[in-house]
Amino acid sequence: MQTKLQQKAKKIIAILSEMYPNSTIALNFNSPFELLVATILSAQCTDKRVNIITEELFQYCRTPQDFACIPQEELEKAIFSAGFYKNKAKNIKAAAEMILEKFAGEVPDTMEELLELPGVGRKTANVVLGHCFGKPGIVVDTHVGRIARRLGLAQGNTPEKIEFELMKVIPQSEWIRSNHLMIDFGRAICSSQNPKCNKCLLSTLCNFRKK
Repeated sequence: MQTKLQQKAKKIIAILSEMYPNSTIALNFNSPFELLVATILSAQCTDKRVNIITEELFQYCRTPQDFACIPQEELEKAIFSAGFYKNKAKNIKAAAEMILEKFAGEVPDTMEELLELPGVGRKTANVVLGHCFGKPGIVVDTHVGRIARRLGLAQGNTPEKIEFELMKVIPQSEWIRSNHLMIDFGRAICSSQNPKCNKCLLSTLCNFRKK
């Protein structure tokens, strides 16, 4: 039997599904490794900017071997506009080297192994697992964390706590899609500053609005 919070989550997903019927991942990629790189680049950077960077970068640098061999300074220059480029370049190269040395050149398909890679946390791991290996997980970025708390679906103060709270109230079959629905909703309506509450179709379900 569903709890009240699970029923609420189901209503929220149904409404968001009508609002954003084509909601899906915004990052462009053609392989698990390309998605891994793109997701690392997306930290503190828009997906739109990442796609601009990778459109050129992936023309000549696509595999773990390519990224392991590219000079650090050259990679930094290529991803400069993503921000935090020195650290991101260092992590991407180190992840590529580990994939070659420890995982026979293939991106691993388990949470535990992905978390061994430099620069990879649960958010990045869940993105790769869900979209490349069909293993559902809940990706908690700033949009998802903010909306989950505002709607009263989670109370946690860290992405990991929110992730596990959402896993309890959202059906597993909706884990991947719910990420994208909340991200689209966060960008269009429920922004961090000046959310458009008067235009929000979830206002009757929202703890933030009630306050």
